[in-house]
Amino acid sequence: MDRVIEKKFWNKKRIWTIAGITALALLIIFSIVMASGKSKLNVDVERITISEVKKAAFKEYIPVNGVVLPISTIYLDAMEGGRVEEKYVEDGAMMKKGEPIVRLSNTDLELNLIGQQSSVYTTLAQVQLAKATAQQNTVNNLNQMTDAESQLKEAERLYNLNKYLYENKAIGEQEFRKSEIDYNYKRKKRDLAERITKQDAESNQLQTKQAGQSFSNSQKALTLYSRKVGDLILRAPVDGQLTSLDAEIGQSKNKGERLGQIDVLTGYKVRVDIDEHYISRVFNGLTGDATVAGKSYQLRVKKIYTQVTNGRFQVDMEFIGTVPKDIRRGQTLQISLALSDESTAILLAKGGFNQQTGGNWVFKLTDDGKTAYKAEVQLGRQNPDYYEVLKGLKPGDKVITSSYENFGDMQELVLKK
Repeated sequence: MDRVIEKKFWNKKRIWTIAGITALALLIIFSIVMASGKSKLNVDVERITISEVKKAAFKEYIPVNGVVLPISTIYLDAMEGGRVEEKYVEDGAMMKKGEPIVRLSNTDLELNLIGQQSSVYTTLAQVQLAKATAQQNTVNNLNQMTDAESQLKEAERLYNLNKYLYENKAIGEQEFRKSEIDYNYKRKKRDLAERITKQDAESNQLQTKQAGQSFSNSQKALTLYSRKVGDLILRAPVDGQLTSLDAEIGQSKNKGERLGQIDVLTGYKVRVDIDEHYISRVFNGLTGDATVAGKSYQLRVKKIYTQVTNGRFQVDMEFIGTVPKDIRRGQTLQISLALSDESTAILLAKGGFNQQTGGNWVFKLTDDGKTAYKAEVQLGRQNPDYYEVLKGLKPGDKVITSSYENFGDMQELVLKK
């Protein structure tokens, strides 16, 4: 006879189902716990750099390179075009003011000078002839004036005499009227001679002045042409060293063409290249330090060239006080250019960490030095050695300052020795 087989409660299928559900729950719980906690990474202390935050004197400066140049450079341009006929010195020569360097020739200019000389001589001859003619006219007018004065006096004497005789009935009216008419005529003739003499004197004075101006202008033109011919000899404008001389015998040079330069060696300046990032912070008077032959020298910004080329601009700096001995043109100097005065600040050593954090956070060590965790910070000014800490750190704190590239997104580092 058949009998009912009673089913078992703990069969294999049920056991495996419960085990799977339990494992899944444990896995979910573990994931939640891990997600809510901090991710950690073991780090070998010998592979990182740990720096201590300190409070000390701080000066913001940037390292720049400068090239030594003469204190001033005078460029030598051809005042007049021409052919190079003679070189008196060679490139690099030490020159005294006024010493000749190069002689050019210009036939047209020399012919113009000769023509101007002839013009001056012609003008001078014309002035002298006009002056002689004026003097002769003056003499003639004076003679006429003298004759008119003499005739007037005689006519006046005869008129007065006849007037007396006429009034005393000694002569007739016709004879008296004749002497009166003659007297009036001689007086008008004298007045006319006097006016002519005066006008002639004024005319002669004007002509003499104009002739003098004409002669003076001719002389000025001659002086100018003489100077232009003199400019065919290029001379040193100041004491200094001749450099970059570009002139060979037989070459033709145009007016205004650069022939060379004179470097004034009474002092030196330093031409410095600076990143355009700092253009708004650099101004005249900023100082910097440079080390030459183991000795420190101070420089000051004297001139700023605001034109930016390839992301950089230039400034000229001059030495303050002592100038290094045996310094040479073209020598390169490394300068620490100060962007602020010295002050006391909380400082953190520079390192590769800033490339990953942008200066917004760091790995700060715990007091026992066994772990390091992320800490938000705010950094300010900087120099090649330190950052200024504005917020988030205090003196005595220890920070990992080497690169964080291998740390990924870790929140905490376990330091192993």
